[in-house]
Amino acid sequence: MLKMQSLSKVYRTEMVETYALRHFELEVRQGEFVAVTGPSGSGKTTFLTIAGLLEAFSGGTYLLDGVDVSHMADDERSRIRNQKIGFIFQAFNLIPDLNVLDNIEVPLRYRGMSGAERRQRAADALARVGLSARGRHYPNELSGGQQQRVAIARALAGSPKLLLADEPTGNLDSQMARGVMDLLEELHLEGATIVMVTHDPQLAARAQRNVHVIDGQVVDIAAELHLDPSLLRQRATTASSAT
Repeated sequence: MLKMQSLSKVYRTEMVETYALRHFELEVRQGEFVAVTGPSGSGKTTFLTIAGLLEAFSGGTYLLDGVDVSHMADDERSRIRNQKIGFIFQAFNLIPDLNVLDNIEVPLRYRGMSGAERRQRAADALARVGLSARGRHYPNELSGGQQQRVAIARALAGSPKLLLADEPTGNLDSQMARGVMDLLEELHLEGATIVMVTHDPQLAARAQRNVHVIDGQVVDIAAELHLDPSLLRQRATTASSAT
């Protein structure tokens, strides 16, 4: 699903070069749930923005769903991003002047879908996250956990092949955070490919695999866990209790 080889990202000024990523190597297979951890400033968010085609990289190669995106034009990258990637942000990024259903529909408008199809997809996604009764509410009428569920529904409505989550529980209390993680685990068990950046080791422990980043490089990849769904649920329950 995602393969980066010798990837680098350099920020240049007249006086200095700063490497945000250096010889970055990572492969994520379809259906995996991978947590990316590391200290502040290690390059986690830079990796995620590049993975989501929101930012260009300076060197190396990046294959997304088998397609080399290294030298694509901006409009082609935008098209692939809209069709294949779903984003879940720490700050929710909901539009305050739109109700929940309209917020979910926004990315679908760029696909040229009919209004009827957009509304059906938005309603289905909202039902998936357990908020069907909140479709006509506005973001400021929802709790933080509910807003994050709406953000997840917005990502799901486009049927993405890859879900990218940047500190998805960072603005939530522990109870709401557990609810969001439970939902992400459900999506994973149903076959979703998820890459989640987090600073919380307890949340990272609930992923299938952990990747640690320091100074823009992957320094430690834990052994992959080939677990059946029942064992994954058991592990998630244990981690949730510890939280």
